Amino acid sequence: MNKNLQMEFLIDKKIKTVTIKKEFASTLNIVWDAFTKQEHLDNWGAPSPMKSKTKYMDFKISGKRFYAMVSPDGNENWVIQEYTSISPKTHFKMNNAFADKDGNPHPVGSVWDFNFSEENGTTKVIIKIFNESFERMEMMLEFGFEAGYTATLENLEKLLAKLI
Repeated sequence: MNKNLQMEFLIDKKIKTVTIKKEFASTLNIVWDAFTKQEHLDNWGAPSPMKSKTKYMDFKISGKRFYAMVSPDGNENWVIQEYTSISPKTHFKMNNAFADKDGNPHPVGSVWDFNFSEENGTTKVIIKIFNESFERMEMMLEFGFEAGYTATLENLEKLLAKLI
């Protein structure tokens, strides 16, 4: 297994964008499924010790995923995502916003753009997150987004090791 897998977390406040570049020691098919299937997302989609709990998901253009990141004490932080573009095995894009427990989104969210590629059994994922407002980006970073999403991707690496 390649121990030198790339992980970059780049913040550009001028254009309100976070870019995450991550390599996984797994095939494109397995990584794609981990990002696009509910049964996999619920096994890695929140930073430990939180858990991801999907209420519903329909991975298609205009489809939505509505899920909660659940803390060990049962506190639920809800998120709603709407898929706006899908090119199987290479790319998908979605709108992302925090929401209340009934699925009503907060007024300001972000756009997540995922790109996938594979070379020699290593899959590279590039995620660009454009925030609709500078204030939202600042809040996201202040609440530890970099550490939280890094921990979430570590959960994904553990899952991928089981799926290989």
